[in-house]
Amino acid sequence: MGMRRVAIVGAGMTKFVRRALETPKELAYEASKMALDSCELSLKDIDSVSIGTAPDAFDGVHMNGEFLHDGSGAYRKPVMRNYVGGGTGVFAPIHGWFHVASGMFDTCLVVAEEKMSSCYPHPAGAFLTIFDHTTEQPLYPTLIWIFAMEMHRYMHTYGLTNKDIAPVAVKNKKNALDHPAAQIAEEITVEDVLNSEVLAHPVHRLDISPTSDGAVAVVLAAEHVARRITDKPVWIDGVGYALDTAYWCTRDLCYPEYLEVAARQAYKMAGIREPHKEIHIAEPYDPFTYKELHHMEGLMLCGKGEAPKLLADGVTQRDGNLPVCPSGGLLGVGNPIAAAGLMKVVEIFLQLRGEAGNRQVPGRPTTGVAQAWGDLMQVGTVVVMRS
Repeated sequence: MGMRRVAIVGAGMTKFVRRALETPKELAYEASKMALDSCELSLKDIDSVSIGTAPDAFDGVHMNGEFLHDGSGAYRKPVMRNYVGGGTGVFAPIHGWFHVASGMFDTCLVVAEEKMSSCYPHPAGAFLTIFDHTTEQPLYPTLIWIFAMEMHRYMHTYGLTNKDIAPVAVKNKKNALDHPAAQIAEEITVEDVLNSEVLAHPVHRLDISPTSDGAVAVVLAAEHVARRITDKPVWIDGVGYALDTAYWCTRDLCYPEYLEVAARQAYKMAGIREPHKEIHIAEPYDPFTYKELHHMEGLMLCGKGEAPKLLADGVTQRDGNLPVCPSGGLLGVGNPIAAAGLMKVVEIFLQLRGEAGNRQVPGRPTTGVAQAWGDLMQVGTVVVMRS
C-alpha cells in the first residue's frame, strides 16, 4: 500500500485561560468532544489516538500520557503520547498523520493539552534542570534570558531596534480580539510594548506570550473516509521536522536553520517550490515577538532579515498579501505549550474552509502553513495544508 492522503475533518478547542478550573483530563475531554461533534463522529469511529503534551513538569503530572489517555478518548484504543516541547502542537498531527498515511489506521484523534498553572513551582523552573550540567546549568538559565540572547543577536545582525519588533505584539493581540478562545486579546500600541517592564534586555513583558491552560483536538481521516465525513476536507499535504544541536554557542542564533530544514521537507512533499508565492496564509510560532519574524524567515516566506520590513509595510496583517498569525497567535490567544501549536493548525484548517468568522482573511486562501518550535530552542515542526 502506498502513502495515503490524510485530511483534517474536525477540530475543537477550549478557551485558553490562566488557572483553569478543569483538570488536565477534563480539558482534553472538552477539546476531544468538540472535535468529534464538529464532524458528527463518536469515539466508536476513532481507530487511534495521538496525545501531545510538553514535558511532564508542565502539567505537574508524572507519566502524563497515561494520565490523559481516558480523557482523550483513548480508553481501549491504540494510543501514543509524543512531545518535543513547544514543537509538540505541530508534531502531534504529524505523528497522527503517519499512523493514517501508512494505512495502519483510517482515523486518528489528535489531542494536545497543557495545564501549566497547577504546577508549582512555575513550570519554567524545569528548564533549570534540563540544560547541560557542566556548561549551562551553572549559569542558571531561564527561558527569558536565553530568548533575550537570541533576540539580541537577531537585532544586532540586521540593525533592528525594539521598535521594529514590537508591532508583532500589537498585530497579534489585536487579531486575537476576534478569537473566541483568546486569553489576552487587547488593543495596545508600540509605545505600550516599549514601556512595559524589561525582563531581560531586550525582552519586555509585552514581548512574551502568557502561561496558559488549554486543550485542542483534531480528527484525522484517510481520504476514502474523509470524503464520507465532510465535503470540506483540509488535506495535510506536507510534513517536516528537524532537531538542531541544543548548544546555543555552536550555531548562529540569528537564523533558525532547524526550521528551514523542516520546512524544506514539508514543501518538497507538498510540491511547493516558491513558498513566498505559494503560501497564502501562515501561522508561525510566536511565543516571543521576534520569533514570528525569525520563523517567517526560517519558513522561507521572505529572505533573511526581511521579515521586519514585511511587518512594517502591513504585508502580514490579516488583510495583507501574506496574513501571518491572523488567529492572534500565542501572543494574543495564549500559550498552553503543546495546545498552542495545534491551535495554529486548527486556525489554518478553519481559514481554508472559510469558517474563521471575523478572523477570516480576504480572498479564498487554499494553501497554508503552520509551524511550532521548542525543546531546547532547536526543534522545528511544520505542516503544509490545502483545501
